[in-house]
Amino acid sequence: MITSIQGTLTEATPLHATIEINGLGYGVNIPLTTAEKLPATGSQAKLHTIVIHREDSQTMYGFSSTAERDFFQLMIDHVSGIGPKSALTIMSKLSLSSLESAIRMSDIATLSKCPGIGKKTAERLVIELRGKLGATGTPDITAGTSADGKSPAPAGDTRIRDAVLALVALGYKPADVDASVRRASLALGPKATTEQLVKKALG
Repeated sequence: MITSIQGTLTEATPLHATIEINGLGYGVNIPLTTAEKLPATGSQAKLHTIVIHREDSQTMYGFSSTAERDFFQLMIDHVSGIGPKSALTIMSKLSLSSLESAIRMSDIATLSKCPGIGKKTAERLVIELRGKLGATGTPDITAGTSADGKSPAPAGDTRIRDAVLALVALGYKPADVDASVRRASLALGPKATTEQLVKKALG
């Protein structure tokens, strides 16, 4: 089982990354929440992975932390109607903290906002996962960790968090602004300020 992959990031899009190791490029499907934490192409990156085997294919999914990877695994293992594609969509719409909060609070409305997730599937997420959230671990390892494991590359987490908090203070719902700020971060790049992220998210 391949539980992590570390090498040179040669390509990155909001839902896909290519990591090169010893001349071989490994394609990894990632959620938007992981894409925002990737370093610049050409840098060293580490992803925590799951490989899904099918009769005619092998697909690798990667995440910025073990907690996100484990949550993804929980969804596809325990929630009827949730496969890898829909689980990735859910984790692209909401951050792990937002997902866990919504599940603990039985916030069906927030969960139902994820593309392709109706009310019944949202209810199953709450019923099946509310008692299992403690198994996801602590999200403390970022995708931008350097090869020596000591120097994480700037991920912009503080800027994104501050931008979300600023919009919440203006009266917006956390679930609504979370994805908007992350999209703004991808559009503007790692040098964007909190103020620029807020302006872009509102635009």
